[in-house]
Amino acid sequence: MKRIFAIAAAIVICASAHAQDWANFGRYKNANKSVKEKPTAVFMGDSITEGWANQDPDFFSTNNYIGRGISGQTSSQMLVRFRKDVVELAPKYVVILAGTNDIAKNGGDIDIENIFGNIKSMCEIAKANKIKPVICSVLPAAAYPWRPEITDAADQVMKLNQLLYAYAIRNKIKYVDFHTLLRDEHNGLSKNHAHDGVHPNKNCYKIMEQVIVRYL
Repeated sequence: MKRIFAIAAAIVICASAHAQDWANFGRYKNANKSVKEKPTAVFMGDSITEGWANQDPDFFSTNNYIGRGISGQTSSQMLVRFRKDVVELAPKYVVILAGTNDIAKNGGDIDIENIFGNIKSMCEIAKANKIKPVICSVLPAAAYPWRPEITDAADQVMKLNQLLYAYAIRNKIKYVDFHTLLRDEHNGLSKNHAHDGVHPNKNCYKIMEQVIVRYL
């Protein structure tokens, strides 16, 4: 019985510790302290952004870019850590690639309008701090392997992208349309670009790099 209580207590403690850093401020805490010069751009995002910096670190280092992607994160979590991981680094640009994990319901149900609102808020915070936001379309996704019950992913991605594009045009913010460039006949990422239809491979990142540098 004592062993059961000990295990239960450990689980509660671990859960509490996780909840206390819901936005994962600790992920880049030390890395942020080591930044000595203002970056040209900070890339804010989820596993797609984290994978980009991990798979092609030379692209980031040679261009004075910094990756601040965290796997699994939603736009709500990114918004919470935006000040620490973007504003305090004082980049010229912030590249925002967010929303796919919201559509995948990683953080539970959330309306498209609220996902859009989170990204809009990140742009407003950036502009208030003299950082130029660059909005990236959500990458194509016809399905999420870890959420097979979601059957309208492609439509939801396109709806969010329409909102992001219209907002960018109205507010004279740069918009990078990766979706049109990378989508297949099912409005997803092909096997040539992503083994699971969601996360780009290095060849896909190379295509994205050729595009993004023109906006920074």
